[in-house]
Amino acid sequence: MKEKTVLELKAMLDAKEDFQLIDVREEHEFEICNLKGELIPMGEVPDNLAKISKDKTVIIHCRSGARSGNVCNYLEQNFGYTNLYNLKGGILAWADQIDPSMPKY
Repeated sequence: MKEKTVLELKAMLDAKEDFQLIDVREEHEFEICNLKGELIPMGEVPDNLAKISKDKTVIIHCRSGARSGNVCNYLEQNFGYTNLYNLKGGILAWADQIDPSMPKY
């Protein structure tokens, strides 16, 4: 499984790179804080494969990186995705390293 750090994600956002950011947390978590990615809760990923690009870089994140890592592995092993990156440390790492004002839970 490939990973991106929050510093790499920030650089991609700042450069306005063309990529897809997917948040696999639950809606109540997304409401607490988010990175303005597309919300597809982990349990709904199998029903939303058409929303996940195979043509550009896709960064998948959750709170700490565990759920998103599982989603990356699932999509790679079962559906042949080769363009996925897990956000190392998840939104907690973003709050620690990029935006300390972001609420943590």
